[in-house]
Amino acid sequence: MLRTVLRRLGAAGAVCLVAACGPSTADPADRSAGEAVPSTAQATGTPTTGKASAIPATGGAGYSAALSARLVTTDGLPPGFSVDIATVMAPDAGRRRPGPEVPCADMIPLLSANRLTGAPSAMAAATVSSGEGSDYPWVASEVLRTYADDGAREAMADLRTFIGRCPAVASPGQDGGSYRFAVVPGPRLGDESMRVDASTTSGSITLEWDTILVRIGATLVVVHEQGNEPGGDDHLPRLAEAALRSYQTTGP
Repeated sequence: MLRTVLRRLGAAGAVCLVAACGPSTADPADRSAGEAVPSTAQATGTPTTGKASAIPATGGAGYSAALSARLVTTDGLPPGFSVDIATVMAPDAGRRRPGPEVPCADMIPLLSANRLTGAPSAMAAATVSSGEGSDYPWVASEVLRTYADDGAREAMADLRTFIGRCPAVASPGQDGGSYRFAVVPGPRLGDESMRVDASTTSGSITLEWDTILVRIGATLVVVHEQGNEPGGDDHLPRLAEAALRSYQTTGP
């Protein structure tokens, strides 16, 4: 039962990811930037037709229709996948990088790459899911970030630094659980790429929240899987490749 609940929380977590839910990590004294942000979505396709529908013309703060048009669609994914575009998302952590005085427990959204340092000039995000499995879907997120400066390269460098400093973190709650983070070998994509394996353990249950980041010039293509069992990440490299291909083939 607990395993099923945690899996379903993983599916719900994808919505929080595109809305950047969770505690602020740029400044622990200011939690407002990490509060849940209402999110609406527009399907870009369905598992049955695979047809892409219109990109929402407008959205909330941070939404870019032009960048959203470069997100992966079901046409680029195996049968059974759906893609929902987020029209509202919270900002990233900003230019202020957490120093050594910030506890690792306050940096979990940064360590897991749910948030990144820097200030993107435009963002787009979507929840990608597969109907495989009878109890829960495989759920992931794609986030595109473009920068007016060297923010993409710096965000990846900061992520490596943070994980080197905080590879294991005790859960902030009272459940005795823990988080682990590691930069591991992954597919070589774009100008630069990295894979982050993140896991959370509670009792005898471990779930993974892995991420692949790909830099193309001043843009980051980031895909996250949400709360799958160890070894259940077969879709993630294929999603990263499909997301990169979609970005490269739909713009200059």
